[in-house]
Amino acid sequence: MNPLIPSRTLARLAGLALLLASSACRSDAPQVPSASGGSAPLLARIEAERGDAACDTDAQCHTIGVGHKACGGPERYLAWSSKNSDGSRLRALVAEHAAARSAEDTKKGMMSTCSVVPDPGATCAAGHCVLRAAGAGPGGMAPVAR
Repeated sequence: MNPLIPSRTLARLAGLALLLASSACRSDAPQVPSASGGSAPLLARIEAERGDAACDTDAQCHTIGVGHKACGGPERYLAWSSKNSDGSRLRALVAEHAAARSAEDTKKGMMSTCSVVPDPGATCAAGHCVLRAAGAGPGGMAPVAR
């Protein structure tokens, strides 16, 4: 039995729990599910595809814009690793999620500050891809903003 499987499962569950907890703190209105089930299940699928973002080098670390601001562009960025993840599948899920968020925004009449969320870049730290800290790379921090 592979000893990494339980830790990956725990990492994914911990990431999902963190995602759910942080989404409860959003300042905008609750998400309205679309006909296809809304964006929340798609975000969970993105997190599952992203996995634990394990890496050996910075070259394996990438960022991907997630969500859809009412004025255009992503809501935030996630770090992911090409070591164990399929980038094309992840990009397809992110595009599907952005379309669902756009539909939700349209349905709710959402507006945006139209601020640009810069891509912070990603780095390999302690064996996992993470977003670069403010001032440590291109763009600085990527706040969750609508």
